[in-house]
Amino acid sequence: MKMAEFEPNAAGGLRLKQYGVKALGIEGSKEDGREGAILKALQELLGEKSFVSRESNVCAPGFHVFSKFVKLPPVDTSKATQIIRYEAQQNVPFPLDEVVWDYQILGTSATNELEVLLVAVKSEIIEGLFRVGETAGLKIKLVDVSSASLCNAFRYNYGDLEGCSMLLDIGAKTSNLLFFEKGKVYARSITIGANAITQDFANESKTRFAEAEGIKLEKGSVSLGGAYEEPEDPQAAAIAKIARQIMTRLHIQVNQTIQFYRSQQGGSAPERLFLSGGASVMPYTAQFFAEKLNLPVDYFNPLRNIELDPGLDLEDLSKYAHAMGEVVGLALRDLAHCPVELNLMPKSSIQRQEFAQKKPYLVAAMMGVGLATLMVALAEGKIAEVLSAKKEDVHRTLEQMTKKSQQLKLAMDTRTKLNKEAEGMMELSESHFYWMKILAEVRQVMMEAEAGAQAKLAGANNGTSVDVGVWVDDFELELPPGSPYTPDDSAPGGNQPSYGGRYGRNPPPRGGRGAPAARGPVAGTGQEISDIDLICKGVDRRMISPSANSDLAYAVKQGLTNSASFSDAMLGPLDEKKETNLFSFTLTVHLRHPYKL
Repeated sequence: MKMAEFEPNAAGGLRLKQYGVKALGIEGSKEDGREGAILKALQELLGEKSFVSRESNVCAPGFHVFSKFVKLPPVDTSKATQIIRYEAQQNVPFPLDEVVWDYQILGTSATNELEVLLVAVKSEIIEGLFRVGETAGLKIKLVDVSSASLCNAFRYNYGDLEGCSMLLDIGAKTSNLLFFEKGKVYARSITIGANAITQDFANESKTRFAEAEGIKLEKGSVSLGGAYEEPEDPQAAAIAKIARQIMTRLHIQVNQTIQFYRSQQGGSAPERLFLSGGASVMPYTAQFFAEKLNLPVDYFNPLRNIELDPGLDLEDLSKYAHAMGEVVGLALRDLAHCPVELNLMPKSSIQRQEFAQKKPYLVAAMMGVGLATLMVALAEGKIAEVLSAKKEDVHRTLEQMTKKSQQLKLAMDTRTKLNKEAEGMMELSESHFYWMKILAEVRQVMMEAEAGAQAKLAGANNGTSVDVGVWVDDFELELPPGSPYTPDDSAPGGNQPSYGGRYGRNPPPRGGRGAPAARGPVAGTGQEISDIDLICKGVDRRMISPSANSDLAYAVKQGLTNSASFSDAMLGPLDEKKETNLFSFTLTVHLRHPYKL
């Protein structure tokens, strides 16, 4: 998390007054712990640094933002908003009432089509940012997205450049790739970041994430491969190799985006690359991309046209300047009109702020109500006589209504009971096809991973097709502790534990012939299976590409993570034995919809 305070200077620009940077650690990459990690880091920064203002602009991270560039036919301005809303309904992968979305018309194409940037974030994400800000005592005025903030910061500092420029911002969890050309801008978020290097090294070295991160920061570099000598330190050598693998995957995504930009967006070939973000300063990162892209590479300086307060520690600031593009872009929103101006303020937050502004008027209104209440009290004496006469009639009516209310409650209780029984029957019916659907989806993911690996290896094999194979050799279901299920001794897989541990090849019973026996009733246990261990094997293709096996395993992992049935997949270490042409690995996958026992 990066935070900075700016103020306008005499020349009409910005002066940097204070800044702070805090690592969010492994908790920052987990959805259930991210909000707490952000709040902790924010409170620490506010306590350590002398920030004066409590009004703030915030930036939603790239991995939470859906963005898309769309082209619309030329229409009147009055109809543009209606058409853009229709496009948002077609393109945003969530119902519009569940997201906060905005758009920016960037200009027109050579064919007079409107070029529009659509962005959307789930409302719960933005609400979480507001909860954090309000808890820390901040008033949030604007919510931007990282790609738009980087765009504004780059235009402000490098608006005089000719030709096509690329900016690659390598963050902890995602990377942003932006293109700038003759007033034209295009951006894409890539789900590859520096945390992947730390996580792979932690898995390989059997260390905790925080310890692996410290070793990476101290000894990390990107291996240049080829004839370059590896570091003598085994930890440094391991990190360099892993970093090259991650950067190679990132380079592939960059290359694909360049091709898309040129073929689909009508852009020119990039003439230069700027690097930014915390991971970009790892030694030899610039040399790696210069060699791969055959382009001059420089580091983006978002403070190029920013005045620095004399009290700042310039040596310390130089360590973080390359990663402050977003905060500079956010500050520019308060200074002048920017090329891209988005605001993802949720309606609930806007209403709270409007209410706060109206408080003085509400106090005056309440005083008026108090005077009116006094006048009403004087009239109540006369009204009481009339009310007393009708009181008995109201009591009789109330008794009748009470009886009908009791009858209605009884009917509603009966309805609720029947609904629960119906839901149980529907769930039982649907569960018959649960494991067939799961295995079919795993098969589809592996077929797609094979196709991608085969195309990549063909390129490394001088265009000659290479057979690629990956399959599930076995899978195990992780039963919760105290599970009542015991496998049938005669079923395939033999004796398995009746509780805790894993269920092996035998899925939990749902009735029918051949199902394992169960201790206790099937329904109502309150337990569920949420994780599966897949024991996979594949054909060893390291003789064609050293990273072929790991790339294939990672493709399967990513495919499962992004599939409809799984929300996460953890890849275990590869077992690559020299005496066989096969390799194996284990994937622990988390079910999006756990199997209820």
